[in-house]
This record gives sequence, C-alpha cells and structure tokens, in this order.
Amino acid sequence: MPINTSSQDEGVTGAAKFVTSTLGNTVGGVTRTAGGVTGAATRGIGDTITSATGSAGKPVGDAIGNAGTGVEDGAKRVARGVEDAGQWR
Repeated sequence: MPINTSSQDEGVTGAAKFVTSTLGNTVGGVTRTAGGVTGAATRGIGDTITSATGSAGKPVGDAIGNAGTGVEDGAKRVARGVEDAGQWR
C-alpha cells in the first residue's frame, strides 16, 4: 500500500474526505440496492401480467417491465453520482 504524501489528504481535509466517502458509498449502495429490488419486482409484475393475460396483456406487461428497468438504471446512475461526489470527483 503506497504511503500518501499529499498534503491535501491530511488534517481537516482528510477527515472531510473520509466522512464524505463513507457517507457517499453508504447512500450509493442503499440507492443501488433499492433500485435493483424495485426494478426486479416491477419486471416480475410485468412478466406476471404477460403470463396471465397472454398476447392481449403483453403490451401492458412489457411496459411495466420496461418501467422497472428504467427505475433500476436511474437508481444506478444516482448511486454512481453520489459515490463520485463522496470521492470528491
């Protein structure tokens, strides 16, 4: 593990980076998990509607499933942004 010789990571700045990094990673992880669960559940509901109604319900089931995928993708982007902000990027 390299020794950090940067004065930017010492003292108050180093402490602030540690806190924001920890907070950013935690919030990012929770957001990613919630988005994944919501996306999977919504896709499951869409699949159920399609299975139960056949071709008549396929457009509705597909739309619901696609909405779930969109929620999951959006949550991943938000999580990444929060984590990047926590890393001061």
